Amino acid sequence: MNNKTGTALAPLVLIVTLFFLWGVANNLNDVLMPHLRKAFFLSDFQSSLVQSAFYLGYFFLALPAGWVIQRYGYKVTVLLGLMTFGIGALLFYPAAELLQYGWFLTALFVIAAGLSFLETSANPLITVLGDPARAEQRLNLAQAFNPLGAIAGVLIGREFILSGVEPTQAELAAMSQAQLAAFQAGEAQSVQMPYLIVAAVVLSWAALVAITKFPPQAQAPQPDDPERLSMRQSIAALALRGHFIFGVVAQFFYVGAQVGVWSFMIRYAQAEVPGMGEKTAAGYLTASLLCFMIGRFVGTALMSRFSPTRLMATFAAINICLTLVAVFAGGQLGLYALAATSLFMSIMFPTIFANSLRDLGPLTRTASAFLVMAIIGGAVLTAAMGVVSDVSAINYAILVPTVCFMVIGGFAWSAGRQPGSAMQPIPAAVH
Repeated sequence: MNNKTGTALAPLVLIVTLFFLWGVANNLNDVLMPHLRKAFFLSDFQSSLVQSAFYLGYFFLALPAGWVIQRYGYKVTVLLGLMTFGIGALLFYPAAELLQYGWFLTALFVIAAGLSFLETSANPLITVLGDPARAEQRLNLAQAFNPLGAIAGVLIGREFILSGVEPTQAELAAMSQAQLAAFQAGEAQSVQMPYLIVAAVVLSWAALVAITKFPPQAQAPQPDDPERLSMRQSIAALALRGHFIFGVVAQFFYVGAQVGVWSFMIRYAQAEVPGMGEKTAAGYLTASLLCFMIGRFVGTALMSRFSPTRLMATFAAINICLTLVAVFAGGQLGLYALAATSLFMSIMFPTIFANSLRDLGPLTRTASAFLVMAIIGGAVLTAAMGVVSDVSAINYAILVPTVCFMVIGGFAWSAGRQPGSAMQPIPAAVH
């Protein structure tokens, strides 16, 4: 690498690939939810605990990840994240053998703990792996791999986890205890091989990161750095930044909307379009993720001509309308509307992320950890959708994302009134 202008190519490739890997892990959950619901005969709320366990891992580990970055540097944080991710994936094997839903939730929590370390460290790490003038270009390259991983996760789940065996309540009632146990074991054990492969890939990647030489910027920060602040100092300063606090709230609601829509799309499709099989329903989820990826590229292009915050406000308004169609029209039209929301969700996470961090200087590293903690919205609001669905119907659960898009629209309007917001560039973020 040329120290003045060159890029640390090998480390860059290794870190960019992480965006793909956590895309796979996140969106395997969207298939895992309906699959475990069937295998363990769960209610919608009980199945939503898949996402709750997962995103609680982000909430509890984001600040510790920020502390590790400050103390030991980016490379050590990435290694800890990969090893924890791999251990969590390995835990799926005993969970399936024991036929214990709680073990699956534990495994998901451990995976998310690892991903929290990865997401808190990878985004800023890419900015130091090469010429600072090209940092945004490198971030956009990394960003493109995240929806690719998301699509791969759904396709893996559709082909290797979903069995296509969907007995009716009458057929289940007619089974003997032995037949019922065999059905349940078969469904639970179908997750073992995919997650063993994920574990092998992730742990192999950790070994590659360990033996690869990273530039000094990725190592532990120097103790005499004049901009270095303690975690307590950073948190106290951030608590006084009203715009940043609103950004964390908006990120909480955004992730809740994204995770909720994707998690319940298969469930919604099967409820609203009678006779639709789980694999066909998963195809709509894949199409929705393709819309998400397209939206990332189209949104980035539009930002060169329009204010990012105004664009996000417009997209939020469109998604309010689309989710209301899903609630009140239902059927095939409602399914199309729900799938289309991904096109307009695409720019929201990076826009909120970048706008919230504007002008934070040495507070940026700790602020990023709080924005990753806000991912817990996926746990809280997906569970809320499960409760609404259980007490009413799945279409009414979509009102939760409607409220989320209202909050995001409010943040976009507020951010647009901040000085310098109209031309604020939007770097890629982690979702």
